[in-house]
Amino acid sequence: MSSDAGLQYPGFSKAVVRRPGRSIVFGLSESSDKLPVYEKALEQHDHYVKTLQECGLNSIILEASEEFPDSTFVEDVAVLTPECAIITAPGAKSRAGEILEIRAILEDFFSCIEQITSPGTLEGGDVMQVGTHYYIGLSSRTNREGARQLITILEKYGMTGSIISVSNFLHLKTGVTWVGNNTLVVARKFTIPADFKKFNIIQVGEGEGGAANCIRVGDKVIIPAGFPKTKKRLCHAGFAVVEVDISEFAKIDGGLTCLSLRF
Repeated sequence: MSSDAGLQYPGFSKAVVRRPGRSIVFGLSESSDKLPVYEKALEQHDHYVKTLQECGLNSIILEASEEFPDSTFVEDVAVLTPECAIITAPGAKSRAGEILEIRAILEDFFSCIEQITSPGTLEGGDVMQVGTHYYIGLSSRTNREGARQLITILEKYGMTGSIISVSNFLHLKTGVTWVGNNTLVVARKFTIPADFKKFNIIQVGEGEGGAANCIRVGDKVIIPAGFPKTKKRLCHAGFAVVEVDISEFAKIDGGLTCLSLRF
């Protein structure tokens, strides 16, 4: 992966994904009283994986884990870097058991695996990679001790990290994502910190907050379907855009980045 945060985007080649289980209807949610429809979620997940593959990623597809309703959101249980994998400590207690299996999977791909430990909490949705620097959101799921441990691990491997306060959003990347080319896609309610002033900012369209969570893979930016204003702004900025419908996952606060671990 490139150390030039401004000009290049990480060259991902693989993605770990987990199929949703029927228990997804019991997934955590702070924003909706609507339950996801399992069959539709499964169909949308299949299309998501196909899109990643069409963008050049080899997929490691894990079977559903009915014991853990939120386990399809694999991004939260690990942070993957060019030098090591870091197993997180989810702030949601119901997700703590998910880290055991993901560690076993990642041991096949990473020779160095680190771990966030209590009293630290950290979820991958709060970690935004920009080159060799990692912005870490302090949220209801990630605390200062978890962020401190992550920064210590990053520095051990020659990388860096800094802390960003998060309000109004579940995770940092619910409100902002980096898409390369020195550009951030930002939700309207996200308070832009001084650390982000050096970036080009693409603010999502009015009423399109869900579009702030998107993924750059190769030369494509994948965005959630149904946000035409944001799509137009990204295209105008020179990005090739692909849309994927994840409406069932959005019902339980899920976004595009949540559904895969890319490395």
